[in-house]
Amino acid sequence: MEIRNKANRIRLFTLKTPQMRAFHFSWFAFHLCFFGWFGIAPLMAVVRDDLGLTKTQIGNTIIASVAITVIVRLLIGVLCDRIGPRRAYTWLLCLGSLPVMAIGFADSFETFLLARLAIGAIGASFVITQYHTSIMFAPNVVGTANATSAGWGNLGGGTTQILMPLIFSSLLMLGVSEAFGWRLAMVVPGVVLFLTGIAYYRFTQDAPDGNFDELRARGELPAASGESSAGQTFLAAARDIRVWALFVVYAACFGVELTIHNIAAIYFFDNFDLTLATAGMIAGLFGLMNLFARTLGGIFSDLFARQAGLKGRVRWLFIAMLCEGIALMFFSQMHVLAFAIGIMLVFSLFVQMAEGATFGVVPFINKRALGAVAGIVGAGGNAGAVAAGFLFRSESLSYQQGLFYLGVAVIIAALCTLLVRFSPEVEAREASAYREAEASQGGAALSLR
Repeated sequence: MEIRNKANRIRLFTLKTPQMRAFHFSWFAFHLCFFGWFGIAPLMAVVRDDLGLTKTQIGNTIIASVAITVIVRLLIGVLCDRIGPRRAYTWLLCLGSLPVMAIGFADSFETFLLARLAIGAIGASFVITQYHTSIMFAPNVVGTANATSAGWGNLGGGTTQILMPLIFSSLLMLGVSEAFGWRLAMVVPGVVLFLTGIAYYRFTQDAPDGNFDELRARGELPAASGESSAGQTFLAAARDIRVWALFVVYAACFGVELTIHNIAAIYFFDNFDLTLATAGMIAGLFGLMNLFARTLGGIFSDLFARQAGLKGRVRWLFIAMLCEGIALMFFSQMHVLAFAIGIMLVFSLFVQMAEGATFGVVPFINKRALGAVAGIVGAGGNAGAVAAGFLFRSESLSYQQGLFYLGVAVIIAALCTLLVRFSPEVEAREASAYREAEASQGGAALSLR
């Protein structure tokens, strides 16, 4: 897919251009999706007591919350290729808001499990976010654009941990019981998600020069020729070993982040004898690092590309993954609260920079199957979260042990970056495109104007 008139600068404080509207709406929508997706996580101590859940059952709900996202992410990328990111995001937000509000009707482990399973579909919003920014920004800033939009979206994981307990506490102050309070609190993100879906359709467009149906009518974009075309696009991506290498890599960074979002509050609550609100605040710090950490991952990816091309992007990805694994192993051994918080922040920095570095590489794997590549790699994050979830559902394995084993797995997964290589022709073409975009940039890549 060749999209013209991509932006070669990120002008943060403007909504005048379609590129920047897509940038801001995509990260904001993904940010809100975290409220629906993980809004119940900081309230799990209350839900556990209300529904009488065991540790194994809680582990199963954690797995359910990310399991269905694997499938939806695989499909949503191909859907973006066909109908465009604007309509895909609108449908996902509006339909995804329904189970978020409906989880309040859960009255047993089984109904709660089904609700978390259904809610997990909105996690596919990440793929649309990355797809939309990938086709809006030029090679010299696409790593930064992808990382920043995804990072500010992931920031929702932190603000959710902080705000949902406050919403819950506010309801208790109004006289609502705990059993009804956590149910009522989930209505808030559900309503906001639905309204955001309508706004996304109204204020964004698929590409710099218009929506996909308009581009196809003008002959500027190949026609979407049905299921066979979608299948061929997906198979083209699925046959590329580099895609699956990045699948594993993303499983070991974003998959780990999702796991921490699910267990952090209850981990600090149980292990350091904290209140629910305090545990949520500390857990929220992990997600709040997304304010800048994932952006740094993308910025370094673009900087490494300036010096060493696509090889530089892959090299930086390996470094970030290796540091993430080491930091996670250290975090698992912390028994003093202050040290645990400090090492958690270091770990958070590298896990999110690794995510940004991953999607600094994705746009260059197969441009004709960008949606399929983004979908498969994005699904890797949730596949990793599902796999990690089994470490935290066993009654015989402590959270500390699970985190240590997870750190070892991350270091092993970092070796998959060795499989991500590009032909000399692709290296030369992308180096030329980078220099051309940089030459016409006329200023800093990330601008406040």
